[in-house]
Amino acid sequence: MIDTLQKTTLQKILRIVLGAFMVLAAIGHLTFQRAEFQAQVPDWLPLSKDLVVILSGIVELVLGLSMIFWKRERIRVGMALALFYVLIYPGNIAQYVNHTNAFGLDTDNARMIRLLFQPVLIWWALWSTGALKYLFIKKQ
Repeated sequence: MIDTLQKTTLQKILRIVLGAFMVLAAIGHLTFQRAEFQAQVPDWLPLSKDLVVILSGIVELVLGLSMIFWKRERIRVGMALALFYVLIYPGNIAQYVNHTNAFGLDTDNARMIRLLFQPVLIWWALWSTGALKYLFIKKQ
C-alpha cells in the first residue's frame, strides 16, 4: 500500500526542494556553519557540541539525499525526517530560552518565528512524501 499512493507534481517538487535544503544544511553542519550550529546545542546534552553537530549533519545528509533519490521508501523517509525535526526542536527552544544569537536570529521575535516554523517543516516532510496521506489512510 505504501508504494501505491499517488503523489502530485507539487509534492514531488517540494520533496526535492526539502531534500536539497537538508543537503545544504548538512554541508553547513560539516563545514562553514559548525560554530553557528554548536550555539544551538542545548547545554544539558551530555555530548560534545561539535560531535552533536557532526552527527546531526550526517543524519541531515542521509535524509536529504534519501528525500531526493530513494523513491521506494519516500513515505518512511518522510516520517524519519519529520521525527528528526521533532528531535532537534529542543535545540531551537534552547536558542530562544538562552537568547543565543545564531544564523542572524538575534532577537527573541526572530527566534520565536523559527520555533513556529518547525511544525511547518514537520508537515512539509510528511505531506511532500505522501506520509501524511498514508498515516490518515492507515487509521481508517
